[in-house]
Amino acid sequence: QVQVVESGGGSVQAGGALRLSCAASGDIYRNSYVNYCMGWFRQAPGQEREGVAAVSTGGSPAYYADSVKGRFIISRDNTKKTLYLQMNSLKPEDTAMYYCAVAPRGRACAGIWADSNNFAYWGQGTQVTVSS
Repeated sequence: QVQVVESGGGSVQAGGALRLSCAASGDIYRNSYVNYCMGWFRQAPGQEREGVAAVSTGGSPAYYADSVKGRFIISRDNTKKTLYLQMNSLKPEDTAMYYCAVAPRGRACAGIWADSNNFAYWGQGTQVTVSS
């Protein structure tokens, strides 16, 4: 079992920045030879949940949605058991509830990261609101 808790959301003006954090606990990080794909998703009202970025606990590469490439950076600190999403140059269209998610153990991010159905463990979400 894996538990995840997001934090760091808030309200900013367009062009601003926020950093989201995802603290993970449970089986994840227990065995350094077993990797987990960890990702960030977002969902705006009336829209489907979309993959934003993902990275494996074992390291690179990182994956990004085209809409956030060059603006968002996903990173991880395994010693702190924390995943981050640095969001720069925020736009009003980035407004959404942001979720941290973890795929089942051993699954690589490649080919699966953008589909929420491939992720088994979810946090409660943190709201990001960007005003123009």
